[in-house]
Amino acid sequence: MTDSSDSPAPRAIIVISSHVARGTVGNRAAALALEALGFPVWIVPTVMLPWHLGHGPSTRISPDPDQFAAFMDDLASTPWLSEVAGVLSGFLGDSRQAEGVAKVVKAVKAQNPKALYVCDPVIGDKGGLYVSEQVATAIRDLLIPIADVATPNRYELEWLIGRPLEDLHALMAAAAQLGPPTMLVTSAPGLLSGGIGNLMLTRSEALLAEHRSIDNAPHGTGDLTAALLLARLLEAQPSAKALQSTTASVFEILARTTKRGGDELQIETDIQSLSHPMAMVQLRHLTHPERDRRA
Repeated sequence: MTDSSDSPAPRAIIVISSHVARGTVGNRAAALALEALGFPVWIVPTVMLPWHLGHGPSTRISPDPDQFAAFMDDLASTPWLSEVAGVLSGFLGDSRQAEGVAKVVKAVKAQNPKALYVCDPVIGDKGGLYVSEQVATAIRDLLIPIADVATPNRYELEWLIGRPLEDLHALMAAAAQLGPPTMLVTSAPGLLSGGIGNLMLTRSEALLAEHRSIDNAPHGTGDLTAALLLARLLEAQPSAKALQSTTASVFEILARTTKRGGDELQIETDIQSLSHPMAMVQLRHLTHPERDRRA
């Protein structure tokens, strides 16, 4: 008989998001980064596209909802589920897909209570929603409540919370209200002129990792940020270190891609930036909104 203590620790990550033929967004960005860091990845496409929609109209292939549900049922009942240490969900092509994601997350956690679920609510940006309101509502109502970590951008957080958020104080209050134990808000306003940052709020810490803003940035930074944060947390990095190293990796790849004139993140060219980023990122400890309320 094999001693269960001899079994390898769970390390696989299920990534559920869009798939593009050309580019480094959605599953392409997340899986490439996670595999480069040594995590086996189970890839679940929610929609297939020739390229990111930001490059222009294209053909879209969406799974049949019933077939997608059956696919997720298979994953939720597979005997290999004990291999899984985390789940990351991103872009959904249909509101009904949220039910399948939730089923898989709950099955993974039943097998491995220490597993982490990161919900990247890919629903819009400063131009508004770019998914249907039904999809956005399903993510808000079914997936955010079961997430250990959520990684909205500031505009997605505004929609999820239902009000405009003009400054860091408002972003922190909204992140605390939304619910997941750890919130990482991307594209948060920086404290320095020309700066932009990632705001992380845990139950006890409020942190801002800030760097200079880059114009005309390629798509995919949110997908890459969510994947790297999950990897750092699974490696048991403290919140501050996980935030700073995640932000530094993404900023470094973004800056180098932009300097080359790339219109897609060139993760494969700068693969060393995933594990050993050299970019300077300013980490700030902010006053937690709960502490503010008690004062």
